[in-house]
Amino acid sequence: MNKLLATLIAGLFATSVYAQTTTAPATPVTTTTPATTTTDTTMSTGQSGTAGMTSTGDAKADKKIVKANEKEAKEISKQDEKIDKATANANEKKAKAQHKAEKKVAKAHEKVAKADPEDQAKAAAKAEEKTAEANYDAQKTMIKADEKAQKKIVDANADKAKAHAKANEKRAEATAEAHKDAAK
Repeated sequence: MNKLLATLIAGLFATSVYAQTTTAPATPVTTTTPATTTTDTTMSTGQSGTAGMTSTGDAKADKKIVKANEKEAKEISKQDEKIDKATANANEKKAKAQHKAEKKVAKAHEKVAKADPEDQAKAAAKAEEKTAEANYDAQKTMIKADEKAQKKIVDANADKAKAHAKANEKRAEATAEAHKDAAK
């Protein structure tokens, strides 16, 4: 069980680290001047291939790039909320399962304490059985909760990757369009 929990925790940690290193800022800093628009994104986030780009020189293309960045940031924020919600739900279910198991174990031990001296051994054996059953049920519930959360996290990360790819496509199209217009 400890290996399973360690694996699940490591998976959650790795997912959160990956998400932190691959997400764009939730709200890009945008400054507008009469003819140009700039979007400040950092390369360390790994999201924007146009990081540090001040302007394509074409207001229409710059507007499309900003729109693509905003749409990507919105989708990533939405998916991060889904991840947070899935994790919180899993943690809540796990806590409830643990609490329920603890109550069952306490009740079983209480019965042992109340048992007559000649029935104490039988009550202790029954308590051990109930304890094992309660712990098994709790572990099973925890595993299912983690499994469900991991599925949601994987789906959310896939949606984030799709949003990033789509934004890159839109930025590339806008830049290409600006270059075509400049070549005329």
